[in-house]
Amino acid sequence: MPKIEHVNLFVTQVEKTLDFLQAAFPEWRVRGEGGGEWAGAPRRWLHVGEDEFYLTLNDFTPAGGAPAGRQRKRNSTGLGLAHIGFEVASLDDVAARLEKAGYAPHHHGEGHPHRRNLYFLDNEGLEFEFVEYLSDVPAERNLYR
Repeated sequence: MPKIEHVNLFVTQVEKTLDFLQAAFPEWRVRGEGGGEWAGAPRRWLHVGEDEFYLTLNDFTPAGGAPAGRQRKRNSTGLGLAHIGFEVASLDDVAARLEKAGYAPHHHGEGHPHRRNLYFLDNEGLEFEFVEYLSDVPAERNLYR
């Protein structure tokens, strides 16, 4: 069965996104990091996660200037990453850790009888969704209206 092994993200400040992710998931660790060149510009990269899954954070700035800022609007029709969703055991615990670290919820997901979800933006404007399932029954968890 296929599974996602990693997601590769470009950010302007690796440490700020790392701080956000480790506030949400204190058990995540930096698996490795390094540097190099990408498209003629220097970059630093870092892998943060666990043994089976990680996010790559790249502080790439293209030659000739800063990258375009993320346009994060609800119902945006622009191409690109909308958000990354994580299943969590306790939505309240993740929200409390993020709020303690200075992050406010961006918005709640739609009401659902078998799951709760909450969205946060990190300092880059990247959106992360945290989902707590209230059922172990796949048909209930995946109920679409």
